[in-house]
Amino acid sequence: RYRALVAAARAAEATRAPDGRGFAEAVARAYYKLLAYKDEYEVARLYGDGRFARALADTFEGAPRLTVYLAPPFLGERDPATGTPVKRAFGPWMLAAMRLLAPFKVLRGTPFDPFGRKAERRLIADYETLIAELIGRLAPETHALATELAALPLDIRGFGPIKSAAIARVKAAEAALLARLRATPGPRARAAE
Repeated sequence: RYRALVAAARAAEATRAPDGRGFAEAVARAYYKLLAYKDEYEVARLYGDGRFARALADTFEGAPRLTVYLAPPFLGERDPATGTPVKRAFGPWMLAAMRLLAPFKVLRGTPFDPFGRKAERRLIADYETLIAELIGRLAPETHALATELAALPLDIRGFGPIKSAAIARVKAAEAALLARLRATPGPRARAAE
């Protein structure tokens, strides 16, 4: 899936905007970022595989008191003033719980996934649709805008409400850039003038 989209972007750039550079690379980087999103399973793998615990032991002497702050979606508590999930403090036992959670990544994207991550899956589908349109409109005149649009997902960072705000900003920028792209006359329109 990844290779097919990147290959289509590379082929379109080579044939429709042969002097342009960066579109295919932007698609490769941004699409990878969308497909390899960090979710609870990936965070559990990163913290639960032992490397984090070894890094703590190598950095600090003695037995430091570890506190992990999380806002599990199944608790659903929100701050009344901000609407953001309330984080709770968990002890060092949470690292062991993360080791138990990590193998359940096979549930990712299924109806049995307790974390859902519908927004991430929607971003992937939206991006595939966007790239199909950009490939169809790619020309020397549209190359810079298409490249900028293709790279927008790289600006999505964070987790939870921070990520949601970043998605909203990226979607607003995408709408504005798409309007400009759609208003840009392509080579056929110029030849008809």
